[in-house]
Amino acid sequence: MEKKQFLSSLMRKTLMAVTGLFLCFFLVIHLLGNLQLLLPEAQARESFNGYSQILSGNIFIKIISYVLYASIIIHGIDALIITLKNRKTSGKYVHDQRGVSSKWYSRNMGILGTLILIFLVFHFKDFWYQYKFGALPVDDSGHKDLYGIVIGVYQDWWYVLFYVLSMFALGFHLLHGFFSAARSLGVYHPKYVGWIRNFGKWYSYVITLGFAIIPVYIYLTRYVWN
Repeated sequence: MEKKQFLSSLMRKTLMAVTGLFLCFFLVIHLLGNLQLLLPEAQARESFNGYSQILSGNIFIKIISYVLYASIIIHGIDALIITLKNRKTSGKYVHDQRGVSSKWYSRNMGILGTLILIFLVFHFKDFWYQYKFGALPVDDSGHKDLYGIVIGVYQDWWYVLFYVLSMFALGFHLLHGFFSAARSLGVYHPKYVGWIRNFGKWYSYVITLGFAIIPVYIYLTRYVWN
């Protein structure tokens, strides 16, 4: 029975790690695409809308998107199961001294994950759903004007603030998750641990600041300083 539970736990952690690393890879691609929004307005509209059109019309990208959706769902379900199990286990102990040896974000991955999930609901509703099913106008090249939707959403300061806070929640989630995923997959040799930890830190910083700066830049340049 214990062996079965151990194998089940190992499979969940491995699946969590694999889906998490895939999502890390996707975030890099997604950030590179979104950085086009920082270009001058006319160039940004043409470039970003063309990029979005390519993503929506490529069969390979469609397959990747299905893998992405599945990874988000599987990662979220696994995270919920692991969180509930950890709470049940920790509840058996009178003294909880995890704070002595772990960071606060490591102990609150469930909360951070929930905040990210809430953000994803808004994000998919405002952008993905609008692009797939909304009646979007087209730009001069005949592409759906997703750029206009993005610029319009970021005119509200509270949405920009919500986006930035969500990105910092994602950053803290990544700080723990990247190294944890590597450890779950067995990459824990002392020779590589330091390198992996440092890479994970810089990756988390770049992803967080890269995504956070976009809505702030758009809000300031289009609605405050303009």
